Amino acid sequence: MVNGLVPSLREAMVSVMTLGESTLHSPGNPGLVRNDWTRAEVRALFALPFPELMFEAARIHRMHFDPAEVQISTLLSIKTGGCPEDCAYCPQAARYDTGVKAEKLMALGAVLDEARAAKASGASRFCMGAAWRSPKDRDVENVCEMVEGVKALGLETCATLGMLTPAQAARLKQSGLDYYNHNLDTSPEFYGEIVTTRTYQDRLDTLDAVREAGINVCCGGIVGMGEGAEDRAGMIATLASLPVHPESVPINMLVQVEGTPLAGGEKFEPLEFVRTIAVARICMPKSVVRLSAGREDMSEETQALCFLAGANSIFYGPKLLTTPNPGRDRDMALLDRLGLRPMER
Repeated sequence: MVNGLVPSLREAMVSVMTLGESTLHSPGNPGLVRNDWTRAEVRALFALPFPELMFEAARIHRMHFDPAEVQISTLLSIKTGGCPEDCAYCPQAARYDTGVKAEKLMALGAVLDEARAAKASGASRFCMGAAWRSPKDRDVENVCEMVEGVKALGLETCATLGMLTPAQAARLKQSGLDYYNHNLDTSPEFYGEIVTTRTYQDRLDTLDAVREAGINVCCGGIVGMGEGAEDRAGMIATLASLPVHPESVPINMLVQVEGTPLAGGEKFEPLEFVRTIAVARICMPKSVVRLSAGREDMSEETQALCFLAGANSIFYGPKLLTTPNPGRDRDMALLDRLGLRPMER
């Protein structure tokens, strides 16, 4: 079958198959992680026939994870709206009229109440998001109290607060923060079409600070923003070429919000979204690939294909920051029908 492919695709398949063959039978190395993925290689993976791509993604997924386990996370907006950035997808940007009102940072007790409810509903990770360009040191201190409180409940912790200084990242690590989320959003080439108030390098600098502090990195992107196939390949290639792969890779489908510049655009093709999940899984074998924003508009069949392609985490609950997400009962019913179960910490 491989011999019938055009040369670039054949080389990609041989590379992936060789990767599996060379590591499956090696007791000391259950799976090779590469940090030198080229864009041409990633592009070739995207171009594979769908059955071949899905097979390879599922096979590599099984090398590192139980395919029947899905990590359940909850995401809470602890400080909503009023952000000075101009991210074209974001309803929390102050410059866009989206109906999202600026609010102050939530009180510690209210955040812990939400964390307890999340744990009672089956979540093992609790993520806290704040609409800041970059937090002030006093803001970081307040978030550190939240992290300590959530950790005391037995939950894994994640935060996304905008750009960080090395000192702020070190303070978050001291508080016990497990993960820090800071997405690259898209390819370096397309980034300027989406955000102009910070640079791609700014994002990479924050990732460096987080990694240097010893915090696990949660970093992915968004598809469906009008980018091309080359940009999706560029985004995955950038993530997979970081010195250490992000431990968590959220893949978001754009949620179009009225009032943002990206509202009213063409809907993204579901199978192309599944392809993006599969390529992320192949290129970052040991990362948890997170099926993130946009699930409210996805069919159950699309989500099932994403799990087959290697997605093994979802956000659980009726809202992701300010946008809708499937309800808990609906998610649990889907997982039950697919024979999937929550991943334990």
